[in-house]
Amino acid sequence: MSDELKKGLEDVLVAESDLSFIDGDAGKLVYCGYAIEDLARTASYEEVLYLLWHGDLPTRSELDAFRADMASHREIDDDVLALVENLAAADADPMAALRTAASALSAHDDTAGGSDPDDARESGKRITAKLPTIVAAFTRLRNGDDVVAPRDDLGHAANFLYMLNGEAPDDVLADVFDQALVLHADHGLNASTFSGMVTASTLADVHAAVTSAIGTLSGSLHGGANANVMRMLKEVDDSDKDPLSWVQDALANGERVMGFGHRVYNVKDPRAHILSERSEELGAAAGDTKWYEMSVAIEDYMADEKGLAPNVDFYSASTYYQMGIPVDIYTPIFAMSRVGGWVGHVLEQYDDNRLIRPRARYVGAEDRDSTPLDER
Repeated sequence: MSDELKKGLEDVLVAESDLSFIDGDAGKLVYCGYAIEDLARTASYEEVLYLLWHGDLPTRSELDAFRADMASHREIDDDVLALVENLAAADADPMAALRTAASALSAHDDTAGGSDPDDARESGKRITAKLPTIVAAFTRLRNGDDVVAPRDDLGHAANFLYMLNGEAPDDVLADVFDQALVLHADHGLNASTFSGMVTASTLADVHAAVTSAIGTLSGSLHGGANANVMRMLKEVDDSDKDPLSWVQDALANGERVMGFGHRVYNVKDPRAHILSERSEELGAAAGDTKWYEMSVAIEDYMADEKGLAPNVDFYSASTYYQMGIPVDIYTPIFAMSRVGGWVGHVLEQYDDNRLIRPRARYVGAEDRDSTPLDER
């Protein structure tokens, strides 16, 4: 048993997985053997969910049945909707609202409560189908708008945009958002995925594991980076400086330029390559490419001066913003996508379970004597 201390579990192998592989030096991301570039180009989010939960891409008949089943679970119970309405009225943080409502889903799921593989997969499917409904309902309710019920004739991505905006998106917006969900669906043992696995290792159910993962994603060192990128870009736009001058001043003042660097990638995140193209495409379609141009200028400067490459958050920010998505629900949208990976890893944990129980090195006091309360 090694006594070497590994803060943050850096480079510690704790599991084997069939789900995703990352080569940080080559800028490579693979789901179940498929390069992310291929999946982003040819597969829908529902196909990727099926892949992560079953190990293979579905046939046409399998996909049709899977999509229909997912769509049938989009509605949330009245009690959960009332909870979401109360959270919106209280102006709760969107991630806190999502975490609370996701936990409440278990009360209305007759497959909840255990680690049986079939039940766990079914619960995961229902949770994944309902999270977009929760996010859209919360966003509309806090704005004083009526909730838009889900439609079962739209795909997962298009239905969310419909529930959020009250009108069905055009094909381009639906495709871009679907692609963004694919890109964020899994990414190895990131912090939220690992926390979900730790919860599952106790044989807690999928609802508990997903709730743990959402809570972990809410932290500023994990989720929320793309929202901060967009806030930064808007600050640049509102200033009287060009992007390079703004970045130079920010760095000189010890501020961090958001969206650069990654715990795993040493080169440009492959997902950022894809989303940068979509950001440019959306800007061109709207006749205003300033967000894309601003992002490229900052990317080039950071590469030349700091040797840093952008991560997925850097270009997802302007992509979402040009789709009219409120900045503060970027992280809930991240959760809506990553739940696919969370469920997949939870299923793997159940399949070959061992309670995750690391050790800590004790560095506290020793040989202290306890005196009675009145003598202290």
